[in-house]
Amino acid sequence: MLSVPLNLCVKGNRDFTMRNMLHDSVTPYKTDEEKNKQVAQMFNNIANRYDLLNSILSMGIHKGWRKQCVQLLAAKHPKVILDVATGTGDFAIECAKLDPTQIIGIDISDGMMEFGRKKLLKLKLDQLITLKNGNAETVCFPDDTFDAIVVGFGVRNFENLEKGLSNLYRILKPGGQLVILEFSYPRNPLIKAGYNFYFSYITPLVGKIFSKDTRAYSYLTESVKAFPNNEHFVEILNKLKYKNTGFKSLSFGIAAIYRGEK
Repeated sequence: MLSVPLNLCVKGNRDFTMRNMLHDSVTPYKTDEEKNKQVAQMFNNIANRYDLLNSILSMGIHKGWRKQCVQLLAAKHPKVILDVATGTGDFAIECAKLDPTQIIGIDISDGMMEFGRKKLLKLKLDQLITLKNGNAETVCFPDDTFDAIVVGFGVRNFENLEKGLSNLYRILKPGGQLVILEFSYPRNPLIKAGYNFYFSYITPLVGKIFSKDTRAYSYLTESVKAFPNNEHFVEILNKLKYKNTGFKSLSFGIAAIYRGEK
């Protein structure tokens, strides 16, 4: 069961707007270039180490999180699935267990998808799963295309959060499900202190050791802190007309699964 029902409240429209503005303004390289282009460059730079670093930094926990997301979709037996910000394809591969007829993964990083396609060939899933360049805000699939849409650790990187979520709503079939996995911010003071230390010092250090891009894992910390998580994110889904919305905290609040339907 998801832990937060519909009709959530935030502390006024001003706080709500400020959180969205803060999220949209956080970029990897702090240049004048569009956020999408900066994010694509960042992931191209770290593509060859991404899976290794992901496993090291999360200690493999992210695999269990994705499984929980896919379990939320199982009851409706989705046949056509979109994986947004697919990266190297891990979420799409997990969704293959639902026995769909087609999975499309989109990402703005060709470097990440290059490694993803190699995985698909090795797993013999290349006929089921197709990876294409694209992002949530501008992807032009027809209305009411997908039975389910998943996003794993990607909504933080949307250039315009509401625009991206609105476009996903458009291409979701009536009754279709949106499931999002994203880092969150713990509420317990002790967990929060440890989380802040890990993300502020350990994560950038490990990223610097294993990756040539020293900004990538500092940006991770900044984007998590700026992201309108938990009730705030559910409120955005409600505003955009998603139904049956809610979230479930994972691993003491360091991540969350968000859910909505069209």
